[in-house]
Amino acid sequence: MTATADRILDVMQDLIQTRGFSAISYQHIADALKVTKASIHYHFPSKSDLGTAVVRRYRALLLAMMEEGTGDESRSTWDILTLYFGPYLEFADTAEKVCLCGALAGEYPSLPPDMQAEVAAFFTEQQVWLERLIAQGIDRGELRLSASAPETARLVFSALQGALLVQRAGGDVGQLTGVIAGLRACLVGSPQS
Repeated sequence: MTATADRILDVMQDLIQTRGFSAISYQHIADALKVTKASIHYHFPSKSDLGTAVVRRYRALLLAMMEEGTGDESRSTWDILTLYFGPYLEFADTAEKVCLCGALAGEYPSLPPDMQAEVAAFFTEQQVWLERLIAQGIDRGELRLSASAPETARLVFSALQGALLVQRAGGDVGQLTGVIAGLRACLVGSPQS
C-alpha cells in the first residue's frame, strides 16, 4: 500500500470514528488531505472499497496486537486484558471518538455488504479471542467467573463497546475506567486481593 493510500485510510478511519460512515464523502477526505477526489478514487474506486479497506486494516492491526499480547506466557491474564483495554482507553481520551466497528454497528443495516461482512467478522474475532483468553485465565486459576467463558467474553466486549458510546453521549469521562474497574472486580477481585 502506498503512503497516500495509508493517509486516505487514516483520515477515513478518523472520520468514521467521529462522524459515522454515511456522513462522509470523498470531498471530506480530499479537503482533509488537500488532494483531489480523483486521487482518492485512484486508490479506492468506491466508498464501499474504501470503507471495506479501513475495516480490514483495523481488524488486522487489533488482531496482531491481541495475538502479540497472548504470546508472552509471563503475562497474567489480567495483564493481557489491560493491554487489550489500551485502544479503548485511547478512544475514551477523545470524547468524540469510539471504536471503528462500534461506530459502524449503528449503521450496519445501511452498510455495503462487504463492509457488513468485515464488521461482523471483527465482532466475532474479538469475542472468540476474549473467550480463549478468559478460558486460559480460568485454567491458570487467575480468573474467577460466575458465568461461562463465552458469556464472560460477551460481557467484557459489550461493556467496553457500550462504555465508549455512553461516554460519547453523556460526556462522562470516567465511564470506561469505571467499567474496567467493575470488570476487574468481577474477574479477579478487588485490587487488594
